[in-house]
Amino acid sequence: MSKAKKIVIMSSLVLLLAVTAVFNFVLAGSVTGSAEGDGVTTANYFSTYRTERVSTRNEELLQLDAILGSTEAGSEAYEEAMALKLQIVEIMERELLLETYIKSLGYKDAVVSIGVDSENVNVFVNASELAYNDFLAVYNILTEEAGCDPANVNIMPINSES
Repeated sequence: MSKAKKIVIMSSLVLLLAVTAVFNFVLAGSVTGSAEGDGVTTANYFSTYRTERVSTRNEELLQLDAILGSTEAGSEAYEEAMALKLQIVEIMERELLLETYIKSLGYKDAVVSIGVDSENVNVFVNASELAYNDFLAVYNILTEEAGCDPANVNIMPINSES
């Protein structure tokens, strides 16, 4: 690959990063502006978390696409980038599925975060508190339906004002 191509790719990645930062600033400003007094309310926690997660994942996928486009198929860097991209896509699908399962239990909203580098699974449920039976229902979904390691599961209620 020529030096000019590398410069163009890196410049476009930097530009994309700058655009993402501007959008993040604008969106964070509009969310904070709509909150009453003390920053982002918990009612916006779930949508803010999803927006940041999607933004971060899109940036990661773009960087991996740049690596895939700039390296030869079959090389070690290409294979590592492809494996990581497939892992991220698989995690995104599992998170969406688990969020849907948890919402089917009757919660207004839920966010699931699965670590790329670790096996940790964090669940944030829209509830002021979780009774033992509610906790157990979410826990069973994570361990039985999704096959998560019980030692790596964290379930936390987030009190939403809506």
